[in-house]
Amino acid sequence: MLDAIRNNVRVLGQLLGQTIAVEKGDEWVDKIEVIRHLSRDVTLSDEQALETLQGLFSKTNEQDLLVYARAFSQFLNLSNIAEQQYTVSEQGLAELDLAHPLAALQQKLGDVSPEAFAKALSKLHVELVLTAHPTEVNRRTFIHKYHQIALELEENPDDTSRIAELIEQAWFTNEIRNERPTPLDESRWGLDVIADSLWTAVPKFIRELDDVAQQITGQALALDYAPITMASWMAGDRDGNPFVTATLSEQALLNARLRAAELYLQDFTELYLELSMNNANDALLVADVEHIGPYRHQLKQVIKSLKQTISLLSDGITQGTIESKDELLEPLYRCRESLLAHGLSRSANSSLLDLIRKVHCFGISMVKLDIRQHSERHNQAMAEITQALGLGDYESWDEQTRVNFLIKELNNSRPLIPDVEFSSDVQEVLDTYEMIARQPKEMLGIYIISMASHVSDVLLVALLQKAVGLSWRMPIAPLFETLDDLNNAPKVMSSLLDISDYRARCDGKHYVMIGYSDSAKDAGVLAATWGQYTAQEALVEVFAERDVELKLFHGRGGTIGRGGGPANAAIASQPPGTLAGGLRVTEQGETIRYKFGLPNLAVRSLHLYASAILSSLILPPPKPKASWRALMEKMAQESCQQYRSYVQDKTDFVRYFRQATPEQELSSLPLGSRPSKRRADGGIESLRAIPWIFAWSQNRLVVPSWLGLGQALANNLDNKAVMQEMLAQWPYFNSRISLTEMVYLKSDPQVAALYDEALVEEGLKPLGDKLRSQLKEDEQTVLQLLGQRQAMERDRWNLSSFELRQPYLLPLHLMQIEALKRLRANPEHPVYEQLLMVTMAGIATGMRNTG
Repeated sequence: MLDAIRNNVRVLGQLLGQTIAVEKGDEWVDKIEVIRHLSRDVTLSDEQALETLQGLFSKTNEQDLLVYARAFSQFLNLSNIAEQQYTVSEQGLAELDLAHPLAALQQKLGDVSPEAFAKALSKLHVELVLTAHPTEVNRRTFIHKYHQIALELEENPDDTSRIAELIEQAWFTNEIRNERPTPLDESRWGLDVIADSLWTAVPKFIRELDDVAQQITGQALALDYAPITMASWMAGDRDGNPFVTATLSEQALLNARLRAAELYLQDFTELYLELSMNNANDALLVADVEHIGPYRHQLKQVIKSLKQTISLLSDGITQGTIESKDELLEPLYRCRESLLAHGLSRSANSSLLDLIRKVHCFGISMVKLDIRQHSERHNQAMAEITQALGLGDYESWDEQTRVNFLIKELNNSRPLIPDVEFSSDVQEVLDTYEMIARQPKEMLGIYIISMASHVSDVLLVALLQKAVGLSWRMPIAPLFETLDDLNNAPKVMSSLLDISDYRARCDGKHYVMIGYSDSAKDAGVLAATWGQYTAQEALVEVFAERDVELKLFHGRGGTIGRGGGPANAAIASQPPGTLAGGLRVTEQGETIRYKFGLPNLAVRSLHLYASAILSSLILPPPKPKASWRALMEKMAQESCQQYRSYVQDKTDFVRYFRQATPEQELSSLPLGSRPSKRRADGGIESLRAIPWIFAWSQNRLVVPSWLGLGQALANNLDNKAVMQEMLAQWPYFNSRISLTEMVYLKSDPQVAALYDEALVEEGLKPLGDKLRSQLKEDEQTVLQLLGQRQAMERDRWNLSSFELRQPYLLPLHLMQIEALKRLRANPEHPVYEQLLMVTMAGIATGMRNTG
């Protein structure tokens, strides 16, 4: 099945080699080939080949190492492009036997009743929340070129001239940014993803979903049906990022409105050319005073408004611009009604209908901007307010005193914020709320409170919204991040919703965000996922008892240690009842490109999301049996104990981590707008989960994604029959073991040992030996449970896919080790830093899910 991919990879590799030869000469292509063959021999256990490679790189100067690193990094990008394009091509879908997700859903559901399917459709809502993280180290210009190469592979596979041109452009462009991106840069990157791919993918997806809905229910989807919407944390997430200010967020919103208006202008102009007909109802005919055509007259007014909006927004002016999607929708509705009334149904249900659905899904700004802030910043702001009012120090009050005060003030009509000079941090908090109050409601998403652990954390945000005169109720989402916070979440939410005045404010629904990253960093992957599962179960009960709709927001990342993995498996493993309020999920960094970077890839990803949700709504997963729950509770506790025995209890663990991985260097490299730590002076507890996991993936030990799980399984193999029952009948457990298999495939104790050998002081090396030994033991435990000899042996596609990339990863690891050795001896050396970043990018590309 891989012949087609291998052929494309070979062609792309040859074109890259020809480009390198233009700059460096044919002898360089030969040298790169020697390295590739040696690397392949290492994967076949040739120790002499490894020594040869290590010796070669140790004697190579930094400029030549940079050429090698760029070559292997770009080759991995080209390999991924070939693979992505193949998996969504007709040939790939046929050879891989990948059914259309909606067709597979229909087959699975069998004779589902029209009523049951319609009810599930009414609950189907996926909100993709784009987040920027340092794991996406590729520049936007490269992402655009890779996108164009994929299109050429799809549309002109026999003519490689354009592909050769794009590869040439890529090779002669610096792939690593020289300056740290600003939050606005990240925001623009997010808008680019939508414009390049999702803008066309979303209406195509809905069109295909509409066909299925009509087959099963006999009814078309409603015009305002918006199963997919977009939100963004880019330029809205201010937790630990001092560069995200109220002014910057407002500029990001303006940029989003401008980009959306430009895209709508293109769409309305194309529709203007299409709707040249004269058959129309009286209202449209009378309105056509210019006699340019009744439909064109309607569209011309919108085109005029869009042009004016673009002109004003380009000058930073919002007054006089389009402020509601209704301004776009009403003329479209009038046109469609008239077309249908005159029997022009094909024209009514083609590009016109697609545009209506675009407006419903993307609004006037493409994405809704979420705002996130740490609970401590809110407490600090209220403390200065209460002190200025002579009421005492809010931060010194106990929880009940805070709650009583907040409830009283929520019902108090007097102004709360005094006219005094606040500290700069507090003023920034207040400026953010005032910025929110100035925006059209439909441009903003929800307000997320980081490290929420008390009822007062939520009430305080509601009060600050009221205090600045916000005319609408911006939804609030407490983010429960650590294991303790997850366990306490049901109690917090039940106490909050028992406050009648607050419950009335919620309008019958409330968001809760489940943190995956920090809980896994805090307790290990197994204890964290079980904590997330049980917290969601309890929250479903809490909300049902109070007749409030629970809207869960999943803060998943791209890697296993941050709750990532295949979307359909993740959705299927959710506790029963948790999808009734829709699915809101973060899509971060490089995974945005891997899931949505190409239009056809984005359509398939959306279908996978939709089919998994519809399946879970109609055929809910089973509730865990008492025996399953008891075993999971025991294993979660044991896995947490083992994980913390390393990460928290071993005094040398932090030193080992920082020597054995590129973590120390991450903070100084221009990889993302946000600092790698919440506090500059903190240890592991202050380190953000993303660089924590990203660093471990670079040396292939990937500790956060497996530590604790295998040992917990081994401790309980006397319950193997129960475990196998759980594997067969419980999607949650099956998914967890399947994802761990993927971790074992992508980990490499031999590579990790090479990092230790070169970078770790002698006294710390036994810790690395112990971790690698534990990794091997844990893998054998899981394989024994599965009855397999090798990880992923039943998934030949993913196994073969990763094996294809293996020979190109090893040289990058060896060059990264060399870069780290030299950089630690010569800090801030610009070429060594660039070499390190190129190897990081290449390894991230080869690993596919990294942070």
